[in-house]
Amino acid sequence: MKYDICVVGLGYIGLPTASVFATRGKQVYGLDVSEHIVNTINRGEIHIVEPDLDVLVRAAVGGGHLTAGLEPMPADVFIVAVPTPFHKGDGRPIPDLGYVESASRSIAPVVRDGTLVILESTSPIGTTEAMRDWIQDERSVQGLPPLEGVHYVHCPERILPGQMLRELVENDRICGGLSPEGAKRAHDLYRTFCVGEIHLTDARTAEMVKLTENASRDSQIAFANELSLICDKANIDVWSVIELANHHPRVTILNPGPGVGGHCIAVDPWFLVDAAPDCSPLMQTARKINDGKPDWVIQKVKSHAERFTRAKVACLGLAFKANVDDLRESPSLQIAEALADLGTVDLIVCEPNIECLPDTLQQSHVTLTSTEEAIAAADIVLLLVDHREFGDVDRSLLHNRIIIDTRGLWR
Repeated sequence: MKYDICVVGLGYIGLPTASVFATRGKQVYGLDVSEHIVNTINRGEIHIVEPDLDVLVRAAVGGGHLTAGLEPMPADVFIVAVPTPFHKGDGRPIPDLGYVESASRSIAPVVRDGTLVILESTSPIGTTEAMRDWIQDERSVQGLPPLEGVHYVHCPERILPGQMLRELVENDRICGGLSPEGAKRAHDLYRTFCVGEIHLTDARTAEMVKLTENASRDSQIAFANELSLICDKANIDVWSVIELANHHPRVTILNPGPGVGGHCIAVDPWFLVDAAPDCSPLMQTARKINDGKPDWVIQKVKSHAERFTRAKVACLGLAFKANVDDLRESPSLQIAEALADLGTVDLIVCEPNIECLPDTLQQSHVTLTSTEEAIAAADIVLLLVDHREFGDVDRSLLHNRIIIDTRGLWR
């Protein structure tokens, strides 16, 4: 089988990307290190929650255009979509490019002269160049000849969980190449399905743009979260304040929450801070505000729990945002774990998008149950995620319970 595209990493970004290409007639090979994920996809099924993705994968696999495997295969194009987390360490977090390096080295033996290699993972400045060097180094280690004419491009994803398939097609894209020709080849590839504008630039600029987008949103959320703290102290409804302030023609304030999660906004600002710590006090402050919000929520719960001998607390939502199953960097999960560790409350959790609790909560003997059962058993109801199921709750169930609504869903 000759493959047009090999997508490395079949997670929240890689699988939708592979599926969209496959349903546009490309022969796509999906590479992943998880045998469970590979087997699931080859059955035409999915391992993540994303609207309509199951239909797309089933069609791609059933039509013979998408195959998953554990070993790299040659292809005309490689798209790397693996995680780029950070090490928390003793000081500020620092980027961890281990997955990108591992992916680069794994494909090095099957990359051919003239191949297009695309990095979609959101990455620190200079990662596309590092990917090129890792591939060449691995070939040298294995005694393979150096590559010629390979084009390396950074094309960061800009899609939102819960709306991935629509945004993959409709959103603008950026193709930043280590060479202009590479950027143009990436442009032509993504034009296979992308109806938005495709902007060409160099790789470092593309890396910087994606980090800038997420750092900007992090700072805006930090303002909203800080505003919520002030309003709480002044006994003012922050949601009303924001709603009325946003009637100003040049003001757009975001909504506060229990913190900031996900693999982008909670992570990417640290990549910029790591690149220039002396030039980024605003970004560092925003991160501290947003990272501190879960502790504020926990203190609210503890202060209310003091009136009970042993309070029963219903935690509604663990995902980092509404209507997805993604728990990465989730402040809601962080809050639930901290409450479970207290040992002074009984925690009940409802997360409609997962089938079992993370190990950290299972070890604390936390119960996973339905929304109605969680509320019925609770003294304190803590709303952490604005899932659609929680918006549909019969409000009469909330009577005679202490409500801590971190999303303003039940105003």
